[in-house]
This record gives sequence, C-alpha cells and structure tokens, in this order.
Amino acid sequence: MRTPNNDRQLIEQPLVEQATTMTRRRDNGMPSPERRCILSGERDGRAALVRLALSPDAELVPDIMARAAGRGAWIGVDQDTLSAAFATGKLKGAVTRAFKGVAVHLADNLPEQIADGFHRHFLAQLGLATKAGVLLIGAERIDKAARLGAVALLAHASDAAEDGRRKRDQSWRVGEDKEGSALAGRMLPVDRAALSVALGRDNAVHIAILEPAWAERIENLLNRWQKYTGSARGSAEAAVQTATS
Repeated sequence: MRTPNNDRQLIEQPLVEQATTMTRRRDNGMPSPERRCILSGERDGRAALVRLALSPDAELVPDIMARAAGRGAWIGVDQDTLSAAFATGKLKGAVTRAFKGVAVHLADNLPEQIADGFHRHFLAQLGLATKAGVLLIGAERIDKAARLGAVALLAHASDAAEDGRRKRDQSWRVGEDKEGSALAGRMLPVDRAALSVALGRDNAVHIAILEPAWAERIENLLNRWQKYTGSARGSAEAAVQTATS
C-alpha cells in the first residue's frame, strides 16, 4: 500500500471541486498562472483555459497544449457558448480588442477545430504515456497493479461493459483502501476502437496510468476537454477521481 502525501487530500474533495483544483495546478504541483477569457472577462488558471494562437498568416488557430510561439488569446467558455459568440459577432469583437491593430481571420469552424484538437492531443498523450511505460492495458494486469496500490489514474472506454468497469473500479478501491467509497475510473469520451489505435494495441478497453505526474497531466487535459464540450459535470458526478502517491 502506498503512503499518502499531502496531495492525497484531493481524493476527499467534492468531485466537481476536485476537477477544478486539478486543472489549476501545473504538473509540478505549483499553481497555474492566471489568464483572462476574452469573452467572459473572467480569470482562471491557464491550465483551465484554451489558448488560441495567431498563425503567421494572421489566422486564429487552437493551441491546445499552449506551446505555440507568438501572440495568443484565451477562452474559458464551452463550445456552445463559443459557437453562439461566433454567430453573433461577439467573438470577432473580442478578438479585435485582444489583437489591436491586427486583422485576424477566424475560420468558420473554429469551435469544431478546438474540439477536434482536444481529441487528437488527448489520444496523442495516451500514446506517449504508453511509450514511456506508464500506461497499462489488459484487465488482469490492471487489476493486479490496482490492488497493489500502483494505479494513479483509472479510465474506461466509452463503450466498456458495465461488469468490466465494476471489476476494475473495485480493484482500484481495494488498492487505495477506499472500499465502500465512490472512487471509480473515468469514463472517456472515446471508444475502444479509438483507444486501440492510439495505443497501438488490440481491444484496449480499460487503461491505468501508473505515474502520478503523468496521471495529473492526462486528467488536466481531459478536464479541459470535457469542460469545453460541456460534459465535465457529468464526468465528475460519475465518481471521477485521481489517486496520487
């Protein structure tokens, strides 16, 4: 059994509050620098927002991982709100104010580009975790690691069978000494076919992340994705939690 550290208290927080807390932290545990949403005017940690970067030809493009060089702007609203702002011209006005003196081009499908970007980057991060040797698949391997307290994050494909989810979740609760609690793996917004392609494996249904920093990085990205698509609350209420050692 692992010895909890100070971050273990995150498990005891209400699930929606926990998801917000996790997205406001960097991978090293430090608070994420705050940025201002150009639409709502509200400020939040950059790890909870979406960056839009200005390309060399003055087109505003999604910068999901916030690594592109040059000027950028930040949004903290969901896809429906962004689409409505685009349709009414509110987004254009906000962008004009953010990039004073620059004629910025907005693609008609920018809200969809952002959603697609989250999808691609999330699967890419899972692929990198696999190459780094910190991601497990396979029911028996996951159950063994979970019962040993070695799983930092458990997740299931969107089409995973209820019985399989229940068994993996129970193994995780045993390893975390949380039997009888609501601790459960995350339901991912991708099915087993997409997971299998991303991981280069056959029939990848359940995944377990073994390394806490990798688990936090992946969950932060997933939180932002589901916040943008409007499914974050439903995910949290489904007992989304990350265990760190």
